[in-house]
Amino acid sequence: MARTKRTNRAAGINRAAGATRIAGERRMLVAMAVDATGSGMYVPFSLVFFHHITGLSFATVGLVLTVVGLAGLGALPLAGSAVDRFGAHRVQLVLYGIRGAGFLLYPFAHSLPAFAAVALMTSFGDRAFPAVQQSLIGEIAQGTDRDRLQASSRALRNGGLGAGALLASLIVTLAGDTGFTAAAWLNAASFAAAALLMRGVRVVRCIPAVRPQAGYGLVLRDRPFLALTFANFLNALGYASLAILFPLYITTSLRGPAAISGAAFTLNTVLCAAGGVLVAARVRSRGARRTRSAALGSVLFAAAFVALVALGTLRPGAVWLTGAALLAITVLYTLGELVHSPSAGALSVAAAPAALRGRYMAAYQLSWSLSAAVAPSLFTVLFDMDGRLPWLLLAGTSLAAAVLLLRLERVLPKSAVHPMAPAAVAGSPRPAQVTAAA
Repeated sequence: MARTKRTNRAAGINRAAGATRIAGERRMLVAMAVDATGSGMYVPFSLVFFHHITGLSFATVGLVLTVVGLAGLGALPLAGSAVDRFGAHRVQLVLYGIRGAGFLLYPFAHSLPAFAAVALMTSFGDRAFPAVQQSLIGEIAQGTDRDRLQASSRALRNGGLGAGALLASLIVTLAGDTGFTAAAWLNAASFAAAALLMRGVRVVRCIPAVRPQAGYGLVLRDRPFLALTFANFLNALGYASLAILFPLYITTSLRGPAAISGAAFTLNTVLCAAGGVLVAARVRSRGARRTRSAALGSVLFAAAFVALVALGTLRPGAVWLTGAALLAITVLYTLGELVHSPSAGALSVAAAPAALRGRYMAAYQLSWSLSAAVAPSLFTVLFDMDGRLPWLLLAGTSLAAAVLLLRLERVLPKSAVHPMAPAAVAGSPRPAQVTAAA
């Protein structure tokens, strides 16, 4: 009997994870992996990367990237409107072209004006792309298929970033400084390859036309969705902590070796890549409401942040003990990410009206962009007071996000809160039809 139950449960998880259910989905997933691998060739060391391929100073590169990063936020409302008018698939192909052209031109942008112009163009593409990707998932999938694609996208991105970073390190080791130029062009090639793959996926939109008077005003009047976006902003601060705050805390407050930070980041990347789809499948197989699974992820984040405060208070003398505790906390944090990310992403897509999904996803993406802009200064100001203060703040924001997500259950659309099998989704607009081109 026990064996039968385990078999049935495994079968349920397999059905939830599912083989490919959407025609053309494999092309999409391969395109995501190729895109992420190319991005991984510069994201982990962007300052060094751009310094070498442009010849400009670190200070100049950093200032330009900050300014164009903020200016790039202006691409979000434009991209959202374009998605609602032309469809996410077409806009995605345009953004692939913009991003690829940027990295093709970077090695020639040795002057400050040239670098700023290319960086601004690329920033527009990079800032807008996640919102367009989310909109595309909303167009082609419904019900639990959205959760599954969200989990697959997250896992592929983590795996691709790690693979790209290793590939770039190998190229630079073998080719020296010219390896950075090669990495830039390989990244441009990765965008071209991803665009070719996605071009072979034909999306036929079956979404109601946008009324002329409907626009961002409707988004701003949608209080439940704005509250959902704010909850994501609170959690996004926690996501930013791994790359910004974690290394600083380890090397100063805990006086640990920098290698622990690298090991923790690698562990997080590997676990997200290897376990993302499986954990999300288990969550879906149990039929958890998206609000509650996302809230559970937030609580796990808060637990990890409280554990870091405790570790900074106790400060065990043995380096091995500190390292073991940090890796255990990293596992806890990563579990929160694996539970939260797919459910929160699918919740935002499902809560957006189909006709204005592009604009809604652009507004939602602002929560990620603003947290990335605010986090460095916020963390460092609090850290200067006490190294534990940023973690206490993050524990509070994570718990606040969990409470807010639970309260939103009553006001968000039921079809967004309750994941259902695609065939069982009732009363919602027909999804886009996706086929693989011959």
